[in-house]
Amino acid sequence: MAQNPLKFIGFLIICGMFLTILLTASVIFKDLPSDSVKNLPKSNIVDVKPPNAIVNSQVQKDKLLGGLLPSGIDETSCLSRYESALYHKELLHKPSSYLISRLRDYEVLHKQCGPHTESYNRSVELIKSGQYNGSAHFLLVDPGVNMPRLFCEPFQDISWLIPPDFPLFNQFSTFDQKSPRSYGYMVKHDVISNSSTLPPYIYLHLANDYDDQDKLFFCDEDQSFIKKIPWLVMKTNTYFVPSLFLIPSFEQELSYFTIFPEKVTIFYFLRGLVKRYYQAYLARADEKLGIQIRVLETDAGPFKYVLDQIIDCTMKENLLPQVNRSSEPMDFNQSTKQRKTISVLITSLSPGYSEEFRKMYWENLTVTGEIVSVYQPSQEEYQQSENLLHEKKALAEMYLLSLSDKLGHGGLKPWILYKPNENRTAHNPPCVRAESFEPCFHAPPNYDCKKKTPTDTSKIVPRIRHCEDVSWGLKLFD
Repeated sequence: MAQNPLKFIGFLIICGMFLTILLTASVIFKDLPSDSVKNLPKSNIVDVKPPNAIVNSQVQKDKLLGGLLPSGIDETSCLSRYESALYHKELLHKPSSYLISRLRDYEVLHKQCGPHTESYNRSVELIKSGQYNGSAHFLLVDPGVNMPRLFCEPFQDISWLIPPDFPLFNQFSTFDQKSPRSYGYMVKHDVISNSSTLPPYIYLHLANDYDDQDKLFFCDEDQSFIKKIPWLVMKTNTYFVPSLFLIPSFEQELSYFTIFPEKVTIFYFLRGLVKRYYQAYLARADEKLGIQIRVLETDAGPFKYVLDQIIDCTMKENLLPQVNRSSEPMDFNQSTKQRKTISVLITSLSPGYSEEFRKMYWENLTVTGEIVSVYQPSQEEYQQSENLLHEKKALAEMYLLSLSDKLGHGGLKPWILYKPNENRTAHNPPCVRAESFEPCFHAPPNYDCKKKTPTDTSKIVPRIRHCEDVSWGLKLFD
């Protein structure tokens, strides 16, 4: 391909980032022999109506999410993907034509270069023989334990999952910072400077526990070496998109309002689509509000000081109606036809928070007359990684939160709770309105690649600043 391959890696990383938010994923970036893509055609964007569609053109356009999804694919192969438009009021942020064009181009590339294609098979043999020359990258994802049962395949007629006969398939679980092929390990032990040949692959450890040598991935000087490696194996459990903007060779591709006109819409466009519960509990409400509660305590919850802070936030910021705690009896003869209905979706491992909200609105009238219903889809008590049903519930709740009119993950600027006080009392003020609805990168690099000294990386490029609730975290802003 004509463009710098590292810029394209940056684009691929962002297109795969929704996976890293949900689970630790091993990701493979693959170089192919250059002749395999020299005749790659430019794709055209065509909006094709299904022959039996009983919808107008606007609904069909929404079904394709503004062009993010390709037309002409059998919709029954992934119902949740194509039915998602039915549950959103509208697409709040439109994808750029450049992003859509890049997605269509990559679909063509992946179909030509994906698992067990002629190009793929030839490149694997070249790697085994130690002979390699190429520049076209594509993305493969470790299926792990539950991936095939949780996610639809994004491409037609070709998988993006690493096949089990891939030479490194059985080694993924063994890769860590101490692995000889770990980039951080190689830098720390001067393996790169003392070697005259390139390794066939390197391992990139970008999980939350990575060290200073691993973080050199975000330096352009190190990228000049990394881009020469045929295979890049990445493991991460963080949303590190903000730090990609610190890499000049990536930033040019990602900036200037080309791929994402509003930088803070990246996460909004990259969620997985999961369908659950909507019709039963949320569809008929006049207003939907989502509250996600995650408490990092070793003791079992719920915690009163956390509950107090959440209630304080929702009341002070008019997110939920005030309740009348007087002793006057409820008027069960009052008409409910004209009263506003509000559905509150609470997601938490503990059922205690939703029970207290439900009790508050059941035992007390609201001051302004609304009818408030509280729902919690799951009550798992503790995290159960790699449990299929548990992970299905987590995905369903992420999707449900995206359907909120207030809070949630629906392209809305959320209210974020401040960390409670050390003495286990509620923080005052209880919460702050986010300036950006992008997620926070909690483990960013703090190294100036040019000066080779520690630095505050929030001051390197204008659109990267610290998060509202985590003073050391990084986040994308417009």
